[in-house]
Amino acid sequence: MVEFAGYDMPVQYQEGVLKEHLWTRAHAGAFDVSHMGPAFLTLNARSGDGDADHRAVSALIEPLISGDIASLRRGQVRYTLLLGEDGGILDDLMVARPPEDDQQGLLYIVVNAGTKDGDFALIEAAAGGRATLTRVDGWALVAVQGPQAADVVAEILPEARQLTFMTARPIAFGGESGVLTRGGYTGEDGYEILVRPAYAEALWDRLLSDERVKPIALGARDSLRLEAGLPLNGHDLDPSVSPIEADLGFAVSKARLKAGRMRGAPRIAGELAGGLSRKRVGLRVLEGAPAREGAEITDSGGAAVGRITSGGFSPSLSAPIAMGFVPPALARPGTALSAIVRGKAQPAEVVAMPFVPHRYVRAA
Repeated sequence: MVEFAGYDMPVQYQEGVLKEHLWTRAHAGAFDVSHMGPAFLTLNARSGDGDADHRAVSALIEPLISGDIASLRRGQVRYTLLLGEDGGILDDLMVARPPEDDQQGLLYIVVNAGTKDGDFALIEAAAGGRATLTRVDGWALVAVQGPQAADVVAEILPEARQLTFMTARPIAFGGESGVLTRGGYTGEDGYEILVRPAYAEALWDRLLSDERVKPIALGARDSLRLEAGLPLNGHDLDPSVSPIEADLGFAVSKARLKAGRMRGAPRIAGELAGGLSRKRVGLRVLEGAPAREGAEITDSGGAAVGRITSGGFSPSLSAPIAMGFVPPALARPGTALSAIVRGKAQPAEVVAMPFVPHRYVRAA
């Protein structure tokens, strides 16, 4: 157990990180992610026109983020970025539009644990009394990830089969309301289940009573997301990093950027136009020990060109992998670089991400 973002969290369970990781890739892993920051943002004065109310609540949060929330379909979830005034990434988050008629004008938001207090303060300030932010980070949030996750969750919540990747719907567990989303941060198919705290233990025990499910802790959670090429806030993402530097351009609304209705629009537009100085890339370390966060990256001539922001051993590939930032000219897959580990240059190669293919279940 370790301290993580103000919570006591398990690094590993009895079988250890390697077995937990491989079990999730082959079966289904249960992750307690209740330290995250789920909340509801609800328009105070709703008109009864669902689309108009959705546009109104979207207009309150869009000035803070990179994505287009107004265009969300009912039941759709969008990955987006909370931006500083200069376009740096303060956090990455999920925003969902509920499917129900009587819930239009409400957004379901999930932010990261380490930044949630600051995130929520920004959102409340932006709402300016026109909407109410209700924090539910005291509830239980449980992720189930892996190729058998759909069958496992559907036995508990049959409506799970109606969802595809990045969609959401309300659920009832223990007779109380909750939220089910299809997604996660491992690259596998899976779900995140929000339930009231009184039912947390019952949900966890129900999941672990299934022989296809084992509990998965922080260590394997990190190695799984690294293999999936997914950045971690506070490591690969921070207020100095822009969405374009982070290779997250897909999360930037082109229409809002063109209109200048985005924090840091001049910087982001300039980087898209060719003014980029660094870019997040994947690296395969070809020899030696894994390169960890903070390790220097050098070019073929030995000159320092960047730093590793995430790195470790890939259980699926049986090889060291990493992510880091290098100049765009060195970001092409196949580029030969080195990572400095314990003072020694270890050969590495830029590779396309994800390192391990995603297995999301998307709409037909």
